[in-house]
Amino acid sequence: MGFITRTLKTIVKSIVKLSRPVFNFEDNKLHFKVNPEHFYSYKLDNYETKTRHDSYTLEAYTIKSDNLFIEYIYTSIDVQWRGLASSLYIEFLKDKLGFNKMDILEKKEYKNFDFYTFKIDEHLILNFIYIYELNKDVFILDIKSEFYENLLKNFDKNYKYKFEQNKENILDIDLSIVNENNFFNYFGHEDMSN
Repeated sequence: MGFITRTLKTIVKSIVKLSRPVFNFEDNKLHFKVNPEHFYSYKLDNYETKTRHDSYTLEAYTIKSDNLFIEYIYTSIDVQWRGLASSLYIEFLKDKLGFNKMDILEKKEYKNFDFYTFKIDEHLILNFIYIYELNKDVFILDIKSEFYENLLKNFDKNYKYKFEQNKENILDIDLSIVNENNFFNYFGHEDMSN
């Protein structure tokens, strides 16, 4: 009887590990599932959260802290993006923040995670992380590069950040692609024409 109980507990633990979300924000901490056995956590201090609303989302919010800006979007099952979500978000940022030029200095891809480093208008370094799951998209902007580097080192232990770091938090970001969706139709029901 003990063998069967232990086996069932092991199976249940395995299922729980596999079903945990790739990104979670709870108790002032960001949690990232690097793989089923390893999670990276990052504590946020002095942050502001804003709930965002759109008829196609089940949950959406932005988090703004001293050096990070995060937009989390969880859509209904029958909703799709009108293009590649990360590309749409990058164009959204470029338009809303008035960037003239965004050169990609680095791009790294791992399961459910895309990492980009941009040089903005020849003077600002912006790190962009895109995290995706079924009907969940998370967009993270890191101005100071520390978070970006630490999260990326969980995927590649030998990773070295080789770009100039910004001296201070230059961008004061308060925007949301969810709030703009009614005007620009970034995402919607699958059966709607593009």
